[in-house]
Amino acid sequence: MAKSSSPTDTEAAGAALAAELRPGDVVLVSGDLGAGKTTFVRGALRALGVTAPVTSPTFVVGQLYADGRLAHLDLYRLQGLDDEDPGLLDPYFGPDTITFVEWPEQAETETAAAGGRPVTRHVTLEHAGGDTRTIA
Repeated sequence: MAKSSSPTDTEAAGAALAAELRPGDVVLVSGDLGAGKTTFVRGALRALGVTAPVTSPTFVVGQLYADGRLAHLDLYRLQGLDDEDPGLLDPYFGPDTITFVEWPEQAETETAAAGGRPVTRHVTLEHAGGDTRTIA
């Protein structure tokens, strides 16, 4: 478990995880509103070479970066995946795509949140008072 006392620390934790990822990996990122999920993912994506702005894809479900080699999903607005188009998330789970999924709890199962692929890591960010977060 790591502690973060700033957005810079949270991005650094994401960058550290990114160094361990390989094509096809799926990272689930959980935490309450404002816990730093997008900040964590931003750090990981920056470490993987993304220079474009990285913001929460809440209203568009997902963003693809680096010609589809990197994906960032936010399932917050979904009320489960059973009522969605079965192919809704397919573009974000290519065989060589590293995929980050915020709010995986919105899917019925962890497997559904990961597009049927094995989960490489499940990161949880929690408020720990003030600007401090725990990252596990």
